[in-house]
Amino acid sequence: MTLICVNLRLTSLTTAYAIVDEARRSLQEMHDSEIILTLTISLTAALALGFVTQRLGLSPIVGYLAAGVLVGPQTPGFVADRAVADQFAEIGVILLMFGVGLHFHIKDLMAVRGLAIAGALCQSAAATGLGAMVGRAAGWSWTAGIVFGLALSVASTVVLMRVLVDNQDLHTPTGRAAIGWLVVEDIFTVLVLVLLPSIFAGSRPAGVTEALAAAAVKLSALAACAFLVGPRVIPRILNAVAMTHSRELFTLTVLVLALGIAVGSAALFGASMALGAFLAGMIVGQSEFSFRAASEALPMRDAFAVLFFVSVGMLFDPQQLIQAPWLLLSTLAVVLIGKPAAALLIVLLLRHPSRMAIGIAVALAQIGEFSLILAIVGDELNVLAAGATDVLIAAAILSITVNPMLYRLVRPAERALSRRRRLWRWINPRPPAEASGAPRAETKDVIRTVVVGYGPIGQTVARLLQDGGIEPTIVETNLETVRRLRRDGIRSVYGDAGRPEVLEAAGLRDAVGLVISGPGPAEAAEIVRIARRMNPAIRVLARANYLRESVAMREAGADEVFSGEGEVALAMTEYILRRLGSTPEQMDRERQRVREEVFRSR
Repeated sequence: MTLICVNLRLTSLTTAYAIVDEARRSLQEMHDSEIILTLTISLTAALALGFVTQRLGLSPIVGYLAAGVLVGPQTPGFVADRAVADQFAEIGVILLMFGVGLHFHIKDLMAVRGLAIAGALCQSAAATGLGAMVGRAAGWSWTAGIVFGLALSVASTVVLMRVLVDNQDLHTPTGRAAIGWLVVEDIFTVLVLVLLPSIFAGSRPAGVTEALAAAAVKLSALAACAFLVGPRVIPRILNAVAMTHSRELFTLTVLVLALGIAVGSAALFGASMALGAFLAGMIVGQSEFSFRAASEALPMRDAFAVLFFVSVGMLFDPQQLIQAPWLLLSTLAVVLIGKPAAALLIVLLLRHPSRMAIGIAVALAQIGEFSLILAIVGDELNVLAAGATDVLIAAAILSITVNPMLYRLVRPAERALSRRRRLWRWINPRPPAEASGAPRAETKDVIRTVVVGYGPIGQTVARLLQDGGIEPTIVETNLETVRRLRRDGIRSVYGDAGRPEVLEAAGLRDAVGLVISGPGPAEAAEIVRIARRMNPAIRVLARANYLRESVAMREAGADEVFSGEGEVALAMTEYILRRLGSTPEQMDRERQRVREEVFRSR
């Protein structure tokens, strides 16, 4: 009887364990499916709404934020797992900051330092003060108002770059000055992100002086480690991986460096992971691997950054805006009127031309990713008042929506201003080229052609271009070749020409021609399509091994395609005719006939 009872108990325990184990597995499967479902539906909604906003001529960021609202808890239908979205969004923030650091160059900032540093700091102070006053009018504490104002003071680098590129202003004095301005704002915001957790413990300031001192020491140690050790170690790691000629390993290495340094900065120095990623990007950006890192690793940043905007959109609660619509209108007034007015006044007081002043002012009339990051940090620290994040999200959506349209009015505004003679002469006492701090145009016009691949064909083409007074820029994936070309004084870019960032770095937008001599047919066709989007007027010459490959290249937009098969047929025809003693007229006639017969598939 005892044995039977024991067996029954054992059986019961075994059954209970099996039930618990089955339940655990079921919960794990449900959790896994929730992750996949959240990721799939969030990206699908972002894709659909991003496509719609893109077609409407707006920034896709607007669509991503709207997708977050759609899958958030405040709207009917599917509700995404916020915790899962936040995890992916954290990766997006790290990669986003890595990208900002990757494109940050000290020399670009130094060229416009007088305008960028003074302008960014004064404009940030003005916007912060205006935002703080709006917060106080809403009954918030000064602390909440200042953090709210800081979030309003920084514009979106992503939106700025998009607007400048769309209006062909990226490489103008206005574009360079605006980018330098944003770089200073980004650095200032990074410091704010680092200091906020140090200053605020819970909801009250705790030992501000001590917190600032401790943060300064930690930041100094982190900077010393990054700039003394990083430039000696990281390029060697990338060089060793690049020598393996494995794209997957190189991409993986860049991601490991970005994530690893970000996590290490937080664990060892108590800094934010965003700052660590920014420093990692700066180190890689100063090396010869910057363009390849941008072209091969950062596309993943875009996918995760989308999830960041989606996760922020999930925070949006329309009810908060309905309860206080004047707060949103006041915030929009700061972003669309206060910030641009301050920037316009600062640029004019620094005696820069009106074209630059209007362009910079309008370009900064928006808020974006850094504002939202500040809002999230403020919420986590219980610093921001209830509803402040919703106002910031709504202001970001609306300002990002109207900013591209406002920037299209810069040139008409400049023309209208020029009709008022006295005002024009007062605002523009000197010609734009003489304005202090404005980047000067090159005195010599350089005719440039981009050559993709530096094999035998690329070498011959580059030599012929140089002999003809045209400067070739070589795009090559062989690191040793790029180093040799640079030693020889030939402009070259290390990276994959199938990435827009690499062609941008090679100067394709200002080039007169593109010669594709190295890649295979599929890669060459994609390069042609990218080149046509970036520079519709460029003349494209491409090489194909077989006649059938030339069709796809021509359809992609190549002006001329030279096929190995066809050129061999022509060479053999000429040789035979010459051996047979044909006259020049006969040879010309036969050449034409061969071209019509052999190349008719083109």
